[in-house]
Amino acid sequence: MSLRGEFVSTEEAARILGVTVQHVRRLVDSGELTRIARGLIDRSSVERYLTERQGGRTRAWAEHTAWGAIALLSGNTPAWLGPVQASRLRSALRDITDPADILARTRDRAKVHTFTAHPAAVTRLMDSMAVTDHAALGLAIGPGEPGAAEGYLAADTLDATVRSLGLRNDPDGDVVIRSTGFDFDVVTDLASRSVTLAALDAAASLDPRVRGVGQRALAEILEGYRR
Repeated sequence: MSLRGEFVSTEEAARILGVTVQHVRRLVDSGELTRIARGLIDRSSVERYLTERQGGRTRAWAEHTAWGAIALLSGNTPAWLGPVQASRLRSALRDITDPADILARTRDRAKVHTFTAHPAAVTRLMDSMAVTDHAALGLAIGPGEPGAAEGYLAADTLDATVRSLGLRNDPDGDVVIRSTGFDFDVVTDLASRSVTLAALDAAASLDPRVRGVGQRALAEILEGYRR
């Protein structure tokens, strides 16, 4: 869905999302939507929220469960899950056929932040982030453009990183940081080897072409897992 203009009113955001005005305000307070002025919500943040919730009101898994699902779909064993939980998760994954559902289920694996930055700062940022392999999907996005980057960062380092690199909050920025509180060694390993994680990121893109590539890749991954 594409929204016109750079912003929408709180009331319009509520209508688009199918929620109450009070719920929109809670989403703003939690950082899931971006307020640019009193009563005005950034259009891009509404689009991103919609994209990541293509499964409608599908309940998201907890962070550690979401990463467990990514590990399983990547052919890894999620050692942080107990045997019973892992077994239930395997069964749940076999029942998922729609890419929108897995995208919605795993959305709480990280929180998305967008910034603009000087190209020199982006180079330093890339050394700190776990970057997924979009090339494996036939994509060249993010790091391929000056001043652009996309990847995962440990949540407890986000504020210090933003300050030290002079990152500027910008809902339409080309620097996309997904902050996660999960074991960052695991995240880094999955980012370096997992097409699943790259596909999830791509499927949440606001770029229709990139989103389509991610969705098709997720469909293939889910089908392969069910075999």
